[in-house]
Amino acid sequence: MLHHAHDPVHVRIGNAQLIKLGTKRYDLSDPYHLAITMRWRDFFAASLSLYLLINLAFGILYAVGGHSISNARAGSLLDGFFFSIETLATVGYGFMAPVSLYGHIIASLELVCGLVFTTLFTGLTFVRFSRIKAKIIFAKRAVVARHGGVPTLMLRLAYQRAGSLADAEARMTLLRLHRTDEGEIYRQSYELKLLHSRLALMALSWTLMHEIDADSPLHGLDEETFHASDSRLIVTIRARNHRAGTDVFDLTFLDAEQIAFNRAYQEMYYADDIGHIRLDLQKLDLVQADTGSESIVRS
Repeated sequence: MLHHAHDPVHVRIGNAQLIKLGTKRYDLSDPYHLAITMRWRDFFAASLSLYLLINLAFGILYAVGGHSISNARAGSLLDGFFFSIETLATVGYGFMAPVSLYGHIIASLELVCGLVFTTLFTGLTFVRFSRIKAKIIFAKRAVVARHGGVPTLMLRLAYQRAGSLADAEARMTLLRLHRTDEGEIYRQSYELKLLHSRLALMALSWTLMHEIDADSPLHGLDEETFHASDSRLIVTIRARNHRAGTDVFDLTFLDAEQIAFNRAYQEMYYADDIGHIRLDLQKLDLVQADTGSESIVRS
């Protein structure tokens, strides 16, 4: 169902749902963006629907053209529809063929439409398949624990593929509602300074850390105050997939309730019986009470 410009469009940011007015979910003026951003299920459904509509339209043209197709019943929409499928696919079984000038003109037009449709579908499918997924997984909760004696906001992430990413760069942004003296409410953005915002090689996991010192916008907030602040945490990762020769990007949103105070991540690394270091990604989200011990940044 198409949305008009005045219809509300629901946009989800993390667990929060916003409503946009004056925009459209499906912008038909930019079909390329629409085709490469929709879900695979919707893409194939839309392609199949367009394919059937094209064949139905030409099937009707063949049917109203009288005896324009050999071995086809005059006025038969079904015969015209199946002949359209054969023509659009350039199969040419030979049983049905144009026998009149009208039939030849419609078939020629359909051949051009078939070439355009096949070219566009092939190109769009290639573009969708050629996009490399980042395959970065983020912990479902961030934690606030002591690191080097300083309360530190931490978020753990890991690379799911067998290889590694190069020149990874992370950014962490805090969004918080503010009320002015005039009573106006707006959402302000704060860039949170990370202890290590770049990583030369990301092969395993990475814990992003922001020290909550006197210069931090989180300074002085306890768990109850922070959870009541309606804050959002946005984390973005850019890196280079050197094997595929392309850049990748990923992001995650965390609500205030997803920030656990006085908690620390459980260790994901352990040594097996023969001394090999193993990483258990199933423990990425697991937290425990903060013991005050310093966390180690893994890479």
